[in-house]
Amino acid sequence: MKLALRQFALNSYTRLLGHYLKPQQVRVVVLAAALLASIALQLINPQILRYFIDTALTQEAKSSLLQAALWFIGIALATQGLTLGATYLGETIAWKATNALRADLAAHCLHLDLSFHQSRTPGELVERVDGDVTTLARFFSRFALSILGNGLLLIGILTVLWFEDWRVGLSLTLFVLGAMGLLTRLLRFALPAWVAYRQLSARFFGFLGEYLAGREDLQANGSVSYVKHRFHGMLQQWLPIFHRARLAQTTLWSTSVALLAIGNVIALGMGAYLWSQTVITLGTVYMIFYYNNQLRQPIANILSELTDFQQAQASILRVQELLDIPSHLPPTGEQTLPPGALTVAFDQVWFRYAASEPQDWALQDVSWCLPAGEVLGVVGRTGSGKTTSTRLLLRFYAAQTGTIRLGDVSLETIDTACLRQRVGIVTQEVQLFQATIRDNLRLFDSTINDEQIQQALAQLGLLDWLRSQPQCLDTLLASDSGGLSAGEAQLLAFARIWLRDPSLVILDEASSRLDPMTERRIERATQQLMQGRTGIIIAHRLSTLQRVDRILFLEQGRVVEYGRRHDLANQPTSRFAHLLKMNVANTLS
Repeated sequence: MKLALRQFALNSYTRLLGHYLKPQQVRVVVLAAALLASIALQLINPQILRYFIDTALTQEAKSSLLQAALWFIGIALATQGLTLGATYLGETIAWKATNALRADLAAHCLHLDLSFHQSRTPGELVERVDGDVTTLARFFSRFALSILGNGLLLIGILTVLWFEDWRVGLSLTLFVLGAMGLLTRLLRFALPAWVAYRQLSARFFGFLGEYLAGREDLQANGSVSYVKHRFHGMLQQWLPIFHRARLAQTTLWSTSVALLAIGNVIALGMGAYLWSQTVITLGTVYMIFYYNNQLRQPIANILSELTDFQQAQASILRVQELLDIPSHLPPTGEQTLPPGALTVAFDQVWFRYAASEPQDWALQDVSWCLPAGEVLGVVGRTGSGKTTSTRLLLRFYAAQTGTIRLGDVSLETIDTACLRQRVGIVTQEVQLFQATIRDNLRLFDSTINDEQIQQALAQLGLLDWLRSQPQCLDTLLASDSGGLSAGEAQLLAFARIWLRDPSLVILDEASSRLDPMTERRIERATQQLMQGRTGIIIAHRLSTLQRVDRILFLEQGRVVEYGRRHDLANQPTSRFAHLLKMNVANTLS
């Protein structure tokens, strides 16, 4: 099982590495050249040191010693320069590649249907898109090249030692193989702890994001102690897992230090023996010792990369898992919608949520048609399928069977960008951003100027409201409710829709939480907004339905009544007429 997990992580890493390094082929080639040149220079300098020592012992010309020293210094400086350049290139490659991966992950999440987002907290997604990718950052630039480069340096050093004396080469080769085998086996114990660490990290940030978002309700209902208890419990789980992971890493490091010390003993012992046999010179003895010290670098670097890879396997698996999650939405089409108000038609639509039981249909054989330019009022108890129908129109979900058409164009064939531009929705939960009123109205679209914004507010009768703000359009709003009342937030949402100029407007219980005065303002804004457009209003109060053209009555996901409002109101046996007689003005539940 563990071997299969490592193999899957390696394959996933290889695919990610190849995909995100391909656009940076030139930088990767230059980085590889810098590493190879640095390896060659590291193999040359010990030869210069041997020449220097042997020349000094034979008391030859000082000019030769000076020349050797200058060569040594020059090569050392060149090696440092190449290392610096390789580091810069590596960091550049890493951040460009990981930023591209972050962008792809974010785009992938945005293209998944709402069932995915409802099953995960924002904190968990932030940890995956940013935390896990940050863990992978250096792999995109250094892992393969560092393993390759240090492997070549290791082979180069051992090859030189074999040419110097086969006994030195054999002894140090056996030492390197034994050390690498032992240290690699120790790496296996780090993986489970680091996988558990990354998983708990994602759970923790998901928990934190969820409860910070609900801080007001938690404080108001006295649940802070419970949250603190959960927080403390997760930290208690986190600490021992982290300790196990760090213990495995520390054991690995301590073992590598001890093994490299044994390597020094072998190198000095072999050098002293061969020198006593007058097989090699004193300069060669030092060169062997120097090469042995150089073995530390490739062994340590290879082990460091493998250690980091062990730690990052959890991130690799989690990133690949996220990328592999399929969207339940069909591929977007390329067709555009006709100009003007749009007809809306549901034809034998069946839909259930992904987490539902097979028999639990949110919509069952729903069929109705709304002519262009008319307004539909949707009535029904909680859970009857009202909001589900609007979410299907925006392609947040896809129906299992049946057809939905806008402007006589099948929904699946419409370009998503065109669809979202031509269909506008206002819900009772308005998302405001920590930005100015201007940016909250135009949603950061710089092509919308102040004159257009003021014209939209004037059409909706909201100029007086704007003038009441401290700095008009430059007034800075906070996140969540933005420091505005529910009514003011709804007014901003109406202005947003007006600026987009959609052909179909959906109001999902947009006035359910408003006071009577603000509701009257919303009704006036609604009347203006619906002119020349098709509209769908999910009713919370019967007063909302006074100006609609047609009524759709849903019950348990089925259409139980559909027709013109005037006709249904005049039919004593209709459900709508029954509601009017009862003068229902509260929640339909």
